[in-house]
Amino acid sequence: MLKPADFVATVFDGKSNPNKVTVTFTMALNAVQKGHSAMVMLMVEAVELGVPGATNAMDIGQPFEPVTTLLEAYLAKGGRVGVCKSCMLHNGLTAEQMDPRYEIITAPDVIDFLMQAKGSLQIT
Repeated sequence: MLKPADFVATVFDGKSNPNKVTVTFTMALNAVQKGHSAMVMLMVEAVELGVPGATNAMDIGQPFEPVTTLLEAYLAKGGRVGVCKSCMLHNGLTAEQMDPRYEIITAPDVIDFLMQAKGSLQIT
C-alpha cells in the first residue's frame, strides 16, 4: 500500500485544458507550502502530463505561474504525482515513458488516497 496524503487533487484533463492543469498544481503547491503532504493524481487524458517535459508549454499567464514552475516547486517540497495505470495504458503510454519521479497507481490506490485524505479537489 502506498503512503497516504493529506491533500489529494485529481485532474482529468491534460494539454487540452491548461487552465485546469494550472489550478490543480497551484492548489497542490499551496497544500505543501502549508505543510500538508499532497498527491496529484493524473487520470484519463491527464496521464499525458506524466511524460517528461509535457508541461513545458503550459502557461496561462498572470496571476498564475507556468505549470512547469508550479510542478517543480511542488515536487521540491515533497509533493507527489500519481499516474493512473489503466488510464496510461488506455492512452497508449507505458510506465517507461513516465517521469521516474512519479508513482504508477491503480484503481484501489485511488480509492485509498481519496478515503484517507483530509481534503481533496476534483478538477473535472
